[in-house]
Amino acid sequence: MMVEKPDTFKHAPLQREPAAEVRTLESTDIFRGATEIAIRHEGAVYRMKITRQGKLILNK
Repeated sequence: MMVEKPDTFKHAPLQREPAAEVRTLESTDIFRGATEIAIRHEGAVYRMKITRQGKLILNK
């Protein structure tokens, strides 16, 4: 017997900051021709890569 779970996330309202402007950067400006960069955040280094399909992947 299968029991269906209600989709509680589907109708949950998103909590956002009040009308704050989000800074937008172009990936071409960040990568400057490279396919991988390192980002230091609070002492940890993360690697961001552009895949062959043009997607971004962020790894710690």
